[in-house]
Amino acid sequence: MVEVSHIFPIFELKTITMKIGLKFTAKQLVEYEHTAAKYGSGLVEVFATPAMVALMENASLHAVLPHLPDGNSTVGTEICVKHIKPTPLGMNVFAEAELTEIDGRRLVFKVRAWDDEGEIGTGTHTRFIIDSKRFMEKLKR
Repeated sequence: MVEVSHIFPIFELKTITMKIGLKFTAKQLVEYEHTAAKYGSGLVEVFATPAMVALMENASLHAVLPHLPDGNSTVGTEICVKHIKPTPLGMNVFAEAELTEIDGRRLVFKVRAWDDEGEIGTGTHTRFIIDSKRFMEKLKR
């Protein structure tokens, strides 16, 4: 287990305890709203790359969310994925995120996605731990 302490603005000390290897799997059924045709990222009705990325990000968020102090969350800052196989409408898609690195507030995940027939995508994803209230206040400035 890795214990990470951070000093956030206003000198508030919060302890975030999590460990390398945390995992979460997200699942969804591919419907028209998840297709390249709907997203505008393509013209065909297959699972869109942006939808796969969103599912991977969702899995990453939920892998660590239970381990964060109240009022904290994470935001995605980088993703590098390969979408290697199309998935048709009506098929289930799964995305798994595994925490592989903790560097201060920076969290790195190995992500992969598959459908009922096998792997469809793989890559890495980086997120940063934030104080949600302060993060949103910065947008108002």
